[in-house]
Amino acid sequence: MKQSLYWLLAVVITLVLSVYQRMTGPTYPKKVTVELNGESYKLKLPRSGVRHDEIVTLKGIPSGTEAQLHYRCYPTSHAYTTVDFRCIDHELQAALPVQPIGGKLQYYITVDGKDYQADDPLLIRFRQDVPAVILVPHILFMFAAMLFAIYTLLLVVTRKKYAKWLKITVATLFVGGFIFGPLVQHVAFGPWWTGFPFGTDLTDNKTLLSFLFFVLALLTLRWKHNRWVVALAVLFMVIIFTIPHSMYGSEYDYSTQQLSTEK
Repeated sequence: MKQSLYWLLAVVITLVLSVYQRMTGPTYPKKVTVELNGESYKLKLPRSGVRHDEIVTLKGIPSGTEAQLHYRCYPTSHAYTTVDFRCIDHELQAALPVQPIGGKLQYYITVDGKDYQADDPLLIRFRQDVPAVILVPHILFMFAAMLFAIYTLLLVVTRKKYAKWLKITVATLFVGGFIFGPLVQHVAFGPWWTGFPFGTDLTDNKTLLSFLFFVLALLTLRWKHNRWVVALAVLFMVIIFTIPHSMYGSEYDYSTQQLSTEK
């Protein structure tokens, strides 16, 4: 197999995994289908907000339709607050009020008297906006780490020399996960690291576990069975990176009025 085909396959696999992780994550907009007068309207409801009121828009639904937004702080047992959607710029809009950093709101909508997501309310978490100069390198390095890891695995499977790409994988994973990753976490929520031993942030913990596996593969590079260690490290990385992003992360505790990293 030619090198170009190796890279093409690695890119395809990496893109599929990245899209899957993004679409299954708790911050990806929730797709909800609303039935109205025999028509179906596909909405995207937000599950991540920056530090300002988050506008929920019922795109496509006729402006004269009666609709309400119901929300409450999470996790609490408070009664829901209800506000009406208003027609703004020819679209039905309502605002979810800004919360403290890490604060979450639980919400559902009512359209023409019918509730949507009432039995499974949506959660939206608020954070500080992360500048592109920090966020983009983080995403690119993490994407590159996955790409190089899969390329390394293909070299292992086809019994080609892979030591160089293993080292590059470890380097890019370190930069993306332990330099730019904490920067993103700090700007968005405050803490630098919320994984083990300080918290239960699944993103931080899975990055740490994956990195340790690759360090083990690097330390055993001269071992005759190192190929198996490398293959295990890559497969472990693929498995844990299919776990949705941003789960069990920082959350504002409304009872103590403090940001919590424990669940």
